[in-house]
Amino acid sequence: MPPLQKTTADHRSNDSEKVTINLGHIEAGQIELLVLEGFYANRSDFIRTAIRNLIDKHALAVDQAMARRRVVLGLHRFSRAELEALLSNGEALEIRVLGLAVIDPDVPAELARATIRSVSVLGAFQCSAAVKAALADRMS
Repeated sequence: MPPLQKTTADHRSNDSEKVTINLGHIEAGQIELLVLEGFYANRSDFIRTAIRNLIDKHALAVDQAMARRRVVLGLHRFSRAELEALLSNGEALEIRVLGLAVIDPDVPAELARATIRSVSVLGAFQCSAAVKAALADRMS
């Protein structure tokens, strides 16, 4: 199985995923006060900053867990040409990504099924509905 190599280091890209959280009235009010006082541009800015600070605080644990799980960080895009090369070499992928994994839209479901052994994405996984259906039993 070939290693995953096409990873970008910029994990703080403009692409984002919406997350909904529930806050107590006091915490929400404190955040709003900090926004009004100009410490943060808006609530989202505060929450993103808090999350980044906590992730930075636990960076060693994240790094160790990524190594243990053999996960690559960032954006990884899988093209039709890459998958066709794997197929011709009789190889298969185990996709393990923390971030964003994308299978290009021109990849046929049959090719994906023939070349992708498993998919584990902590973050977002983008592909056609046909590819997602073809890999449904291989996703964790």
